[in-house]
This record gives sequence, structure tokens and C-alpha cells, in this order.
Amino acid sequence: MKFAEFEPGRVIEAGPYRLSEDELLAFARDWDPQWFHTDPAAAGQGRFGGLIASGWQTCGIAMRLAVQAALQGSESFASPGVEKIRWPHPVRPGDALSLRATVLETRRARSQPTLGILRWRWQLFNQHGAEVLDLEATSLFELAPEEP
Repeated sequence: MKFAEFEPGRVIEAGPYRLSEDELLAFARDWDPQWFHTDPAAAGQGRFGGLIASGWQTCGIAMRLAVQAALQGSESFASPGVEKIRWPHPVRPGDALSLRATVLETRRARSQPTLGILRWRWQLFNQHGAEVLDLEATSLFELAPEEP
């Protein structure tokens, strides 16, 4: 999508993406090696009753879906960050995750008129409709100068 297509209130949906246990374990071993992500037996005795994905892996899945649905082929070039991030429910092996991205605001930067700024809310849901990720992100776009 091009920056001009992002209008406040627009909802973009993508997915599902199914997370395998092997993928969950591989990510956790490399990037978040806590026992509830890496040890199925110990995780089975833990608070969640089984393995759960790292929240950072969940963010990566949301990013992949956002790129596939909206950012690929756009003028997007970076993000200065997120305002908030929450993981209300755990992601488990085999979950099918779907993204709902809602455009909150778009504008051109006053100081740099070729810089487009998009604020949007990303929500990721599992196959049961439980929200597993909620964040507000800002994306930056390189735009042509406005016509006089």
C-alpha cells in the first residue's frame, strides 16, 4: 500500500500464520531461552500448562503479516518505535495468528514535508479470537514533495 491509502479508521487484516512447535522452540533457544519457551516438560508443569511463545516472536509474526498486507511495496523506510506493547494471552504451538491493523493517524511532518508519519494499532488474535498482542506503532514513509 502507498502512504496515501492509509486513512484514519482503515482496518487492514492479514493471516493466519500458523506457529509450529519447532519454530517456537528454535526462536526461543536463540533469542529468549527461558524455560517456559524452551522446555516442554517444565513448561507443562508451569503456570501456563505448556510451552508459550516469546512475546518478541509474536511481535515478529505481526511484523511479517503487516509487511505482507500493507508495507511491502510502500514508501515505508523505518519506524521510530512503539508507544505501548501488551501480550494479553499466550501464544501456543499450533496457534493460527491473524493481524488486525487499524490506522489511527497519518500526517506529513511539518519540519520535513517529504516525511510521512503513520500511527497505527496492531492487534494479533489466535484462532479462538483471543487477543495475543496489542501495540501502537509509528511507521515512517519517504514521500514526494507536495504539489503547490
